[in-house]
Order: sequence, then C-alpha cells, then structure tokens
Amino acid sequence: MNYLAHLHLGGQRPAQLLGSLYGDFVKGPVVGRFPDELAQAIQLHRSIDVFTDSHPLIKQAIARFPAERRRYAGIVLDVFFDHCLARDWTIYADVPLSAFTRKVYSVLEAEPELPERLALIAPRMAAQDWLGSYQEFAVLEQVLMGISRRLSRPQGLAGAMQELHALYQPLSADFAEFYPFLQDFSQAALAERGLSAG
Repeated sequence: MNYLAHLHLGGQRPAQLLGSLYGDFVKGPVVGRFPDELAQAIQLHRSIDVFTDSHPLIKQAIARFPAERRRYAGIVLDVFFDHCLARDWTIYADVPLSAFTRKVYSVLEAEPELPERLALIAPRMAAQDWLGSYQEFAVLEQVLMGISRRLSRPQGLAGAMQELHALYQPLSADFAEFYPFLQDFSQAALAERGLSAG
C-alpha cells in the first residue's frame, strides 16, 4: 500500500496519521524513540505491509505483470491501488476525499519535527495535493517517475504505465476484492492495540 491507503487504514487521530506516513520514512526500532501512539501507528504501518505482501490476492495481482517486471511489480501495484482507493473513495470512506486530504496536510503542517525526507516533501505534497491527485490515472506516471529516481535501477519502472493501461480492469478487480480484507485486518489491529480508528 502507498501513502493514501496507509493514511486511510491507520486511524484518524493526528498521531495515527503521522505514524501512517512515518512508516515509509523511519527505519529500525520505534518504541522509546517516539510517543506511544505514534510508535504504534508506525508498527501498524509495517504490519499492513507484511499482511499485504504475503496475501494470495496480492501474489495473484503481481503475477499479472510480465516476468521481467516482477521485481518492481509490488511498487507499481502500491501506486495503482492508491489510485483505485482515491477513484472509489466514497465506497470505503465516510468523509469526502478533499476533506480527508486537507486534514492530513494540516496535521503535517502542524508537526515541527517530521522525519527529514518527509519534512522535505510535505510542503509539496500539500501544495500539489498529491493524495487527492491519485484520482487521476495519468498522475501515476509522474508518481512512478519520482519513485524511479530513488531506485538503484531506475529503468526497472520503465514501461510500467503501459502495463497498467493493459491491466487496468483486472487489477481494479483485485483491489476491490483485497481492500476489504485489509480494512478488516487494520481494524482488528487497532482494536488489539486498544486504539480506535477515529
């Protein structure tokens, strides 16, 4: 899952929203490094990634890509699934996407000590409405280009948009089947930690 899905799944209190993003920017142990609720949100982010990566439906979706793409198919799928979530937001969320993204951006703006790389991109994320822009399929090309610049082999994502065009319907169906399982997993994980989603 990419940024939008993690934010949607990880709980809606400010520390939970921050931790849902920090999971992509913080490595190593988190207990004792961060306030408890924030640390738990980072740990939930990691649990969501493990659940997702090991799920048979995700393995099925990745297998749809050409063999030479498989090493990077998980990255492409994460980005595409954020598109599916943004596109179909009203199915999965009670608040409008624009209201949700405004809340996320305001939480980021109010936090004075974001992890370094997140601190660098947070202003652009808000100014360009990265989260809301996922509704537009064409935006994924820019997203994938940005990710490729951080890879040791940027060419690993070359041609991915053409594959997403060809696989749009079956991958959309994979998302629709998988995401409710992920919602159930996340809700159970929050409840297990004694946390609510709100």
